[in-house]
Amino acid sequence: MLGATVLTVRNLHKKFADLEVVRGVSFEVKAGECYGLLGPNGAGKTTTLRCCLGLTAPDAGEIRLDSLPVPARAREARARVGVVPQFDNLDPDFTVRENLAIFGRYFGLSRGSVAARVPYLLEYAGLVEKADAPIEALSGGMKRRLTIARALVNDPRVLFLDEPTTGLDPQARHVVWERLKRLLAEGRTIILTTHFMDEAQRLCNRVAIMDHGAFIAEAPPHSLIEREIEPVVIEVYGEGVADWFDAHAKRLAARAELSGDTAFCYCRDPEPLLATLSGHPDLRVLRRSANLEDVFLKLTGRDLRD
Repeated sequence: MLGATVLTVRNLHKKFADLEVVRGVSFEVKAGECYGLLGPNGAGKTTTLRCCLGLTAPDAGEIRLDSLPVPARAREARARVGVVPQFDNLDPDFTVRENLAIFGRYFGLSRGSVAARVPYLLEYAGLVEKADAPIEALSGGMKRRLTIARALVNDPRVLFLDEPTTGLDPQARHVVWERLKRLLAEGRTIILTTHFMDEAQRLCNRVAIMDHGAFIAEAPPHSLIEREIEPVVIEVYGEGVADWFDAHAKRLAARAELSGDTAFCYCRDPEPLLATLSGHPDLRVLRRSANLEDVFLKLTGRDLRD
């Protein structure tokens, strides 16, 4: 069960020069919730998080983090939360254990308090056997787990994670997901940005999709999928897909898109569409359930963002 509100954002605005990168964003996050902030590059996600943490001053709006007004009491609010940046910033001059201990001292924790907490953090990160290893000896997944563990040094109830699994291989991503689910099971709150829609679908109670500085959708992932996308997706690709698309997909699919050499057909009843493929042996077909990535692409488009 979710608890009290731990983050409130009302009518947030932020402009850099003549570009308004956050335009009237409002949302709330409850204790024990994983709230996902999704959007293309340049959508305003990171600026929104930085404003929530008091690292960037908003032009207008109201922010309360753990009942404290931000940016007026941002330093005090940040002392109560954990932050995992998009890129690891571990100190290469210290061992795994030393990175945790030194970071704890930044929060004003006593040497004894930090020493007592380090074994839990090493176990959480799965790095007990690497406690005295230099940072350069760790794999990418190990470094990411250590960065997340380091954010827990002050035992925060709220964590901000900016793209926590970017650059990791599938095995490492799944390990990080397991660690994050463990934090949620402990009753902690996670505010997450990610480009991986399957990550958001697995972890988040609710997601907000942001584009051009504004929220364009907000709901639990399964609700967005049911609301925005037909239940079955047929992907067709191969030589001749454009001709097949023009002849059949537009007519038989509830909605169809041709992107490059792949046709995406969104269907309630896929059987009539599939029947047309028997005469096209050169075409390859993937039938799957609709997912959050389909919603994301429908709402934000397939054009590349830089």
